[in-house]
Amino acid sequence: MPTNNRSWTVSAQQDVNYRVETTFNILDPANPTLIDGEHGSRRLIVTDTTVDALYGDKIRAYAEANLTEHKILVLPHGESNKRWIAVETVLEAIEAFKLDRRREPVIAIGGGVLTDIVGFACSIYRRNTPFVRVPTTLIGIVDASVGVKTGVNFQTGKNKIGTYFAASRSLLDTSFLATLGARHVSNGLAEILKIALIKDGDLFSLLEEHGASALTGRFQQHSDAEQQIIDRAIAGMLEELEPNLWEQTLERLVDYGHSFSPTVEMKALPELLHGEAVCLDMALTTAIGVHRGLVSAEQARRVFTVMGKLGLPVTHPAMTAENLLEGLADTTRHRNGLQRLPLPVGIGAAVFVNDLTPADIAAALEILATAAQLEGAAA
Repeated sequence: MPTNNRSWTVSAQQDVNYRVETTFNILDPANPTLIDGEHGSRRLIVTDTTVDALYGDKIRAYAEANLTEHKILVLPHGESNKRWIAVETVLEAIEAFKLDRRREPVIAIGGGVLTDIVGFACSIYRRNTPFVRVPTTLIGIVDASVGVKTGVNFQTGKNKIGTYFAASRSLLDTSFLATLGARHVSNGLAEILKIALIKDGDLFSLLEEHGASALTGRFQQHSDAEQQIIDRAIAGMLEELEPNLWEQTLERLVDYGHSFSPTVEMKALPELLHGEAVCLDMALTTAIGVHRGLVSAEQARRVFTVMGKLGLPVTHPAMTAENLLEGLADTTRHRNGLQRLPLPVGIGAAVFVNDLTPADIAAALEILATAAQLEGAAA
């Protein structure tokens, strides 16, 4: 009887190549970008009820003009519908369409919730079905569609089930923002502000000077400042993501604003949008930075002022010490037992800490309460 154990170690690398492209008026039937110039092909197109109400006629006209066969699946809109049942609906549509997954990528047209759902479904259908992301929201353009995360919510947890799976192409068209509500523009500006606060002081200055007008004009003025805001946000995000797509390095600057916010967002669902919850997290950690001497009072004032200009909150009833400590505990669990919490250092830099205490959180909440009172008095 053999007594020696044997083992084999397999070491492999996976190449990841995907394209992030900007375009304009992507639903113009004369624009070949959406189908990559493959006129006469077949496509399954997935969108949501909100996008369908606004752009459904254009999507159908585009498909009729450019595709020999197509199917349009419309999913319910919103974070509360980001559940497994939506994934199953997409899988059933892929199967019914008899998709040739080698040549017929699924097209996802919608916000970050929709593209996360479709990406997750494609990642598990025959283990790899290509898809194309077409974000219709600002948060989709600068955040959800430039990385490789997919997923849906599970029980009380945000994005608790999902995969790392790159879209073959992400097509970014700011013309969609013309019909976006102001609150949803603010929602995306929160993720832009994230990049500014932890790594790009020049981007913060752009937001300080031009963010309010970009919000009001929904990025349709096509000014140099607006283009710089979008470009710097995307470039900064990709710069952080590319060397660490699978998050093997757990200290990630792009986790800024995402330590407490998943718990706060889910506690307040459906009241808070994702970017609003992220901004609450950033306001809190800015206040923690003040408490620890990493951020000056003047720098914090500028940060809170810009948040206000961008239509973003700095306080919310769900920001209780109990919820924040629960969020920190959950974050620590999935960061391998350490907090690995990004804190701002001034404006445009950050440091990671592992020693945050309930006292830090209590002090930060007091600072935020004072800031909110001053903001209310100024208004």
